[in-house]
Amino acid sequence: MKSIAILGAGNGGASMGAYLSLKGHKVKLYDKFVEVIEPIQAAGGLKLKGISLNGFATFDKISTDIKEVIENCEFIMVVTPAFAHKELAELCAEHLEDGQIIVLHPGRTGGALEFYNIVKKKNPAAKVSIAEAQTLIYACRKTGPAEATIYGIKKKVFVSAIPSKETNKVIEKLNELFSEFVPAENVIETSLLNFGAVFHPAPSLLNIARIEFKEDFEYYHQGISPCVGKVLEKIDMERIAVARAFGVKTLSTIEWLKEAYGIKNGDIYNVVQKIKVYSGIKAPKSPTARYITEDVPMSLTPISELGKLAGVATPVIDIIIRMASIMHNTDYRKKGRTLKRMGIDKFNKDTVLEYVNGG
Repeated sequence: MKSIAILGAGNGGASMGAYLSLKGHKVKLYDKFVEVIEPIQAAGGLKLKGISLNGFATFDKISTDIKEVIENCEFIMVVTPAFAHKELAELCAEHLEDGQIIVLHPGRTGGALEFYNIVKKKNPAAKVSIAEAQTLIYACRKTGPAEATIYGIKKKVFVSAIPSKETNKVIEKLNELFSEFVPAENVIETSLLNFGAVFHPAPSLLNIARIEFKEDFEYYHQGISPCVGKVLEKIDMERIAVARAFGVKTLSTIEWLKEAYGIKNGDIYNVVQKIKVYSGIKAPKSPTARYITEDVPMSLTPISELGKLAGVATPVIDIIIRMASIMHNTDYRKKGRTLKRMGIDKFNKDTVLEYVNGG
């Protein structure tokens, strides 16, 4: 039995927290929003449905107080949108205890770098491990105020710590909870294995009229048409080019879908249509949904920034960032996860790799 803090009671956090509780672990649940926590407190826990465990999960604590949630926990699982990582790192830093393992599920692009940078500045004496997963292990949704549904579990999810010399230790511990986690070379690899950057912003922007008029359609199976799929393939090619410039291993989106869901090769459109766990996942109903407000600044902007550092052009990614910025009247390049926010603005390509590998 492990002691686990889950930070975030949304789709991923509710699902992961309920799953781990039903597996017999001591789980504490945090969210900053009272309106999110209160229904779970009133129900006494969360109902979990889907292909995984089914049952009613209870928690050792359900709270908006981050200090009481993370204290005495071996694991701190950060399962929030990436734009919350900065705030959570600042809130957690002074309360961290030696030996704790912090994992971002997922880090999106540069999440662990940003979290590590903040913790080391605010609490340089903290002896903790900070890591990120390249994607959320589940395809899931919160299907009620105190209910979550897991539609699918990915077969393999890459994880790396910063510095990467701690990765094997983190993986060994994580595998006591999830066998699906496997080691990546470093957080540059996990950051550039961010397939949310491919699947989230562009389809949302290219279906923005349907979303604004609150049309009820399936995000993946109906929102990704053959033409949209071609745009995603160009974004994927730019992501791969940045990864190769840094010399880290990567997968194409098609290769990853094959590993994660066992789907045979094809173009993005045709492969997505075959993935059964995507069935029933609805498109957002708001033009400011996190597929844009999170994944543009926290996924595409840092990929573009890393591209500049490595001397790789990312023209299609840059178009998507610009489109989102125009639609939302927000500078997502300035607001996003920049090299400075990741703590690597003083490095070149080679010294960044030394930093992430050695700390």
